[in-house]
Amino acid sequence: MKRPSELKIQGHGLFPTPVIHAELPGSARVNDTLRAVIEGRMTSHPSTAHSNLGGWQSSWDLADWGGPCVGEVLGHAKTLASRMTSDRQGRAVKVDWKLNAWANVNSTGHGNEFHTHPGSFWSGTYYVDDGGIADDPSLGGEFEIQDPRGVAPAMYAPLLAFNVPGGLTAGASEMVSPRAGTIILFPAWLSHAVRPYLGDKQRISIAFNLSV
Repeated sequence: MKRPSELKIQGHGLFPTPVIHAELPGSARVNDTLRAVIEGRMTSHPSTAHSNLGGWQSSWDLADWGGPCVGEVLGHAKTLASRMTSDRQGRAVKVDWKLNAWANVNSTGHGNEFHTHPGSFWSGTYYVDDGGIADDPSLGGEFEIQDPRGVAPAMYAPLLAFNVPGGLTAGASEMVSPRAGTIILFPAWLSHAVRPYLGDKQRISIAFNLSV
């Protein structure tokens, strides 16, 4: 009889959940302009109320009033989505993406509750200003992603995990710390939130949905 250490083991990463990170070229130039545009809009328009817990959230027509720099960010988002999308045979496919986008400004104590974005294929976030989080992670404000497989593993045996890539947070959450100039792209059905921001500056981001 073979000992356990001699067994041939094969693992398969079935049903992966893509969470894509990309750096925007020339982000410093773009972000200076975006910050001024978004802060100007915030002084003249009241906040909407969706998933935001405090802070300011614009209407979903950012592409109409955000100017060329917003168009640049959203253009890169569409390109990224196209690169990460295929047909069912894994072949490249051209998609005429429809898009809506909005701006978020969080100050001390503000965040977003868990939510999804129905009616879209991809959703994403672009960080205009991380509020100092990239240099000091203790300031919070992380992008929190719930395990789409459900909470059962963590509820049944919270001290145990699966010894495979991505298995240590089974039934729990993954955290992504914001960094200015970064685009995060993820499936629109993926439940996500923003942890409370604990800094004394402004955490500014752009959120968007891509549908077909």
